[in-house]
Amino acid sequence: MITGASGGIGAAAARLFAAEGASVVLMARRKDRLEALAEEITAAGGRAASIPGDVRRPDDVARAVARAVEQFGSLDAAFNNAGWGSVGAVLHELDDSAYDMAMDVNVRGVWNCMREEIPVMLGQKDGGVVVNMSSVAGHSATGASAPYIAAKHAVLGLTRAAAAEYGDRGVRVNALMAGGTRTDLLEPYIANAPEVEAGMTRRAIQKRLADPHEIAQVAVWLCSDRASFVTGGAIPVDGGWSAV
Repeated sequence: MITGASGGIGAAAARLFAAEGASVVLMARRKDRLEALAEEITAAGGRAASIPGDVRRPDDVARAVARAVEQFGSLDAAFNNAGWGSVGAVLHELDDSAYDMAMDVNVRGVWNCMREEIPVMLGQKDGGVVVNMSSVAGHSATGASAPYIAAKHAVLGLTRAAAAEYGDRGVRVNALMAGGTRTDLLEPYIANAPEVEAGMTRRAIQKRLADPHEIAQVAVWLCSDRASFVTGGAIPVDGGWSAV
């Protein structure tokens, strides 16, 4: 199950998981793009189901998890990727709506997903794996908005708590700490303010933005048996941002 799957990292992950043989359940708000992606994967010989929905709504998440089990028989891995962020205004210039949006999508969305995904995994013989999308903003102030930085710190906290609670019951939980990535969400900011891209890459060792496919590769690895001894981790995929 992949949330935020209609574009960017989520869509890249959907294609990659499917190419490696996984059945994928795709969830996002943009119905047309989601359905087109599912059709693309199916046409290429993969297995995909599209479930339009909003991670802020528990019923939508429950419907997606139920569909995974009904159509494919289990929920072996979940990539809780859906997120929202902004740059520009400083803390005292933001209104409550910016705070609420950042917290609702990034934190409550992950909360809603894990509350539905983990019970299914606990009932399976082989357990399951959860990967939550955090960010380099989950461990340091990056120049993104204060609510976004707070939210991504919270995602890391939820990840570590869940890893500790379920690690002896066959469920691994990790956070993916992505650096600046060229996504649908970011492109408008870059187009209108080129200095945004420079700010997002100035500290990294590799002076560029990531391609969504590069982030997706790590999500697939974390969900695979190749990462069987990795849980509670904050895995940096940031071009060296956190190393210096």
